Amino acid sequence: MPDYAVLAVFIPTFFFVSITPGMCMTLAMTLGMSIGVRKTLWMMLGELVGVALVAIAAVLGVASIMLNYPQIFDLLKWVGGAYLVYIGINMWRAKGKMAVIDNAQMNTRRASLISQGFITAIANPKGWAFMISLLPPFINVDSPVGPQLGVLLGIIMITESVSMLAYASGGKSLRLFLSRGDNIRWMNRIAGSLMMLVGVWLALD
Repeated sequence: MPDYAVLAVFIPTFFFVSITPGMCMTLAMTLGMSIGVRKTLWMMLGELVGVALVAIAAVLGVASIMLNYPQIFDLLKWVGGAYLVYIGINMWRAKGKMAVIDNAQMNTRRASLISQGFITAIANPKGWAFMISLLPPFINVDSPVGPQLGVLLGIIMITESVSMLAYASGGKSLRLFLSRGDNIRWMNRIAGSLMMLVGVWLALD
């Protein structure tokens, strides 16, 4: 299991990144308003499965490299840290526009909703890049990887579920809040600042 210092950094960082408006969160909000929260849960199920697969693949792939080539561990930390700083800077510079989803083209059957959430999660290159750069440095290769991955994955699943439920349940009020002034931009800046701090911490740790 990761130590408490690692969790104290990981939890708030992933929470603010997760809650920041993106394709999955906007999809959850749009579906919540158009077909209701209960039906939106099927899309969320698919999205969570997709996110879990991406996270597991990222950790196991990079962890295997670390185990077989421990001499490049420091290089990976620096590259990962630098990429997180790069993401943070881009989030600071983001204009804060919400994704546009066409309600008329949505298929509300259960299987379609599940596949829509799943495909949205696994087909997002930014999601892969984020998982590959953020998750592995929180894994201690000198300890069993499975329990550590299980804890981090549990945190990710809870955070994603809470965020999507908030967007699906918030509906029109949340959309009004996010469209008012610079609210999205400030959410991006909070998340971006945390990303930059974590990037520096990972590189220097």
